[in-house]
Amino acid sequence: MDKLLDLVRTVAPSIASAVGGPLAGMATKAISEALLGKPEGSETELLAAAAMATPDQLLALKKAEQEFSVQMRKLDIDLERIANDDRNSARNREIKTKDLTPKLLAGFISAGYFGVLFYMLMYGLPQNGGSEAMLVMLGTLGTAWGGVVAYYFGSSAGSKAKDEIIKGGQNGR
Repeated sequence: MDKLLDLVRTVAPSIASAVGGPLAGMATKAISEALLGKPEGSETELLAAAAMATPDQLLALKKAEQEFSVQMRKLDIDLERIANDDRNSARNREIKTKDLTPKLLAGFISAGYFGVLFYMLMYGLPQNGGSEAMLVMLGTLGTAWGGVVAYYFGSSAGSKAKDEIIKGGQNGR
């Protein structure tokens, strides 16, 4: 199940944030539709699809992510607040337990992302058929690195809200 959630977190973070909460049914249906082409896929089928996801399935999952976000906006469900609450919970856990795991993962993800990027800039894509895998790896690491930055420095949505507040305070002078 972890492999499935990792895939969804990477390709469709809004859907992933809904999996563990009250919107789990909608999220699971969206994942099943994208990976299997049917709304009621079994856990076994979903795990198998995640293990061997094709580029078309990943594209369908990304499209499902966009449709899910639109549907959440129509229902006036704040996915950003849900994601922020999730990050805050993880941050509070890290503070209380003094767990090094998030820091280590952040370091490995950063090293991996910039290592792969550097390799590709220096040597280009492999010519012997590994170029697709290299691009998928770079995309996955890039998404994960974005999560690391959001975890440690806040999301761009929070930054935008802060800017709006500052702007509002300056206009009132």
